[in-house]
This record gives sequence, C-alpha cells and structure tokens, in this order.
Amino acid sequence: MPMKPTHPYMHLLRAGLAAALLGAATLAAAQADWPTRPVRVIVPLAAGSVTDVVLRAAAQELQPRLGHPIVIDNKPGASGVVGTDACAKAPADGYTFCAVYLASMSINPHTIAKLPYDPDKDLVPVGKLFYVTEGLFVPATLPVGSVAELRSYAAAKGNAVNFGTLGEGSLQDLMVAWLNNEWKTRIAGIPYKGGGPISSALGAGEIQVGMMGVGNFTGLMQAGKVKPLAVSSQQRSPLLPQVPTMQEAGLGGFTAHVWWGLAAPAGTPPAAVERLNAEFNRLLKDPKFAEFLQGRYLVPAGGTSQEFAAFLRTDREQAATLVKLAARQSAR
Repeated sequence: MPMKPTHPYMHLLRAGLAAALLGAATLAAAQADWPTRPVRVIVPLAAGSVTDVVLRAAAQELQPRLGHPIVIDNKPGASGVVGTDACAKAPADGYTFCAVYLASMSINPHTIAKLPYDPDKDLVPVGKLFYVTEGLFVPATLPVGSVAELRSYAAAKGNAVNFGTLGEGSLQDLMVAWLNNEWKTRIAGIPYKGGGPISSALGAGEIQVGMMGVGNFTGLMQAGKVKPLAVSSQQRSPLLPQVPTMQEAGLGGFTAHVWWGLAAPAGTPPAAVERLNAEFNRLLKDPKFAEFLQGRYLVPAGGTSQEFAAFLRTDREQAATLVKLAARQSAR
C-alpha cells in the first residue's frame, strides 16, 4: 500500500515542537537549579516598617523551599529612590530583587525630574504582593477625635502641625499639598525613612499627623498612644469597625491605593524571576500567611509577572492624574 506523502513543512513543525518542548524542559531545569546561594531582597524602607516585617516573615517561610536564605537589605530614603536605584544598578544575575511600591514605580517618574532609574528600562516586574490599608493617625494626646476636628485644629494652629512623609513627591507629601489647599491650612511635611520611624515619631508626639499602612501603628494603638481617624479601604475594616473610611471622613477627593510588589534588575534570568514569582504566589495563597497579612491590614494580591507589568502601566497613568491634581491644588 503506497505511503501518504509527508507535508513539505511537517519536519519544520516537528522541529519547532521539539524545540519548544526542549525549551520548556530547560526552563524547568533552570528553575529547579535556582538559587545556588543566598538571594538579596532590597527593601526601600527602614527596618521595622510593616512591609519590612512581612518580607522578613516571607523570607523565613521560603528558605526551606528555596534551599537558601533570602537576605533583607534595608536601603531607605527619598521616597523609595535610594533602594530602588540600588536594585536597578545591581548585577542582573538572579540574586538581587527589590520591593517596589506605588511611589517608587508610579509616582516618582512624575514628581522627580532627574530620577536615577527608569522603571521600564532598568527593572523587570516579578509580581504583585499585597495591597495596603492606609490609616490617618494622630497622637492620642492630640485634642481631636475626627477628621473634621483635625481640620479645625490645623486651621487654628497655623504652621504648628507636622505631617510625617516619606520625602518630597511621596504619597504623603502629595496628601499634605492636597490638604493645605482643601483646608486652607499650613501643615508641614516632615520626611522620614519608613512607616516605622513615622509611627514612632507620632507616638512620641514629635509629629501631629501620620498616614501609612495601619499595620505600622498596631502596637501603638494597643498601647493607647495613637488613634486612627480614617482608613483608605472602600469599606470599613472589620478590625477597626468604628473608624470611618476616607470617603466617609470627607477625604474622598484624594484617592490612592497603596500596593507592594517585587522587581529585579533588567536582564535578570527569566527562570529566577518565574521561580520567585511562583514561590511567592504559593505563599500568598497559604491560609496561615494570608491570616498573618490580614492581621496587619494587608490584602494578598499575587498573579503572574506579565499581569504585574500590565498593572504597572495602568497604575502609572493613574498616578499621573493624582500628581496633577495635587499640583493644581498647590498652585491655587
């Protein structure tokens, strides 16, 4: 019986399929081999900030799976610029990653004229980690119990009200500009290197207002040293049901949802990026770790590196709108 003639391109299709299978096998092998030594994760905030605490806990959880430790390297300063720039300029060998967030990837490109790193060209997205429930806090000794009372207090005190920020152009700095225009006040922004230092300064009465992740203030709330006036979530937090949302408190005109994720220097081997992404996704879905995050007023995110890249593009566009709003308010 005569054999059917082989399609002239069949050998090319077979060769292509074989190459694809080989490539997938090679990637899987590379992921299995990585890492062969400790991995560094740069955190652009001071030690003790809620993000720092979470990543240190994650490092402990992931070490048995990776077979090598994740070393947290705090490089705070300048609204995330110091740490993010150090990450962008690190060797792209798969052993340096960094925590990135709303300011470092989305706000800074619009507020810092000579940003030393390009978030698109110098960094590769690894994955989104979590969203942060922000809280507006004041010292327990401050004679205000609501945002409306804080507004009256700030108006009466002139320039004697200080607001802790993460530096020029940070989300908190934009908030100060927006408040001063909306309230016709002269609140001053005082720069710090992280949520930990800001919460400590607030608890000590060195500043009168702070807005960071609620998890930074948990211990001080329990000790009765600070009090929350509003939270950034769309609905009231089940952990703080008596505290109004920003919208309910009259701050709905200033909208920003703080998130954190991971990035790496551009050129980092895809196998390392995908392996770390997979390990963090697995951890974020773990019920115990999810509960750990929720207790710190964080909402697990996760997703692929490609999804994170798409999210970053959209988030930067939204940040541009926020920055223009704050600039218009300041110019009035």
